[in-house]
Amino acid sequence: MEITQSLGFDSKIKAERYSDKLDCNQRNDNIVLLPSTGFSSSDERFDHFIKRDGLTFAGVHLIIDLWGASRINDIEHIEIALKQCVKEAGATLLNIHLHHFAPNGGVSGVAVLAESHISVHTWPECKYAAFDIFMCGEAQPYKSVDVLKMAFKPDIINIGDHRRGIVA
Repeated sequence: MEITQSLGFDSKIKAERYSDKLDCNQRNDNIVLLPSTGFSSSDERFDHFIKRDGLTFAGVHLIIDLWGASRINDIEHIEIALKQCVKEAGATLLNIHLHHFAPNGGVSGVAVLAESHISVHTWPECKYAAFDIFMCGEAQPYKSVDVLKMAFKPDIINIGDHRRGIVA
């Protein structure tokens, strides 16, 4: 399995774009995520933000692309994987809503968390799944990555990491 990972708010992420005909083999160049700007971290409104590596920020947002993934048309399997992601990350599940599309079998949905959310969109015809994991507080979103690897067994996984709501 090839793994492309970019860590830090200013890192480059491999981006995937498609033509109107959804050419599953067409890929393009990299994009760059830039840090947010905000208010002073000494402001008491930000006392619940994460303080790490000399930064104060609202939470970590992981953008995860799975290529060559299996079982991404199986809505029950996806729900189990989402619940396991929440458990491993130490987050609090509030609700899960998933929708199964016909005729291609794609699934879109969200696990709403007390700490934010995990969203999923799948394209089984391309063996591609997109996961967004945004968590704040003490939750550990990186622990969800191993769950996704085990659940969907992708050939390639691209991971982007963005710190949301950085304050000075």
